[in-house]
Amino acid sequence: MNDTFASSSLSRHLARGVAGFGALIGAFALLPWAGPVSLLLAPVGFVALRGCPTCWAIGLLQTISRGRLRRSCEDGQCRLTVT
Repeated sequence: MNDTFASSSLSRHLARGVAGFGALIGAFALLPWAGPVSLLLAPVGFVALRGCPTCWAIGLLQTISRGRLRRSCEDGQCRLTVT
């Protein structure tokens, strides 16, 4: 299975999510006080989330299921089984 967005551990993935979403929220929440300078937090958030919030969510599912699900294909039919 291709775990493109998965992290090496769940705690690391959740920490990336907190940092990424925190930076994105901070970029817009601090806008009235810090002005456009606060928007410099947005790229930090996107880097922490590896590009987009959806990619982070997909990675969360991949991280949780890593090692628990196995895909096998035989005779043109693929099955997902629990290991």
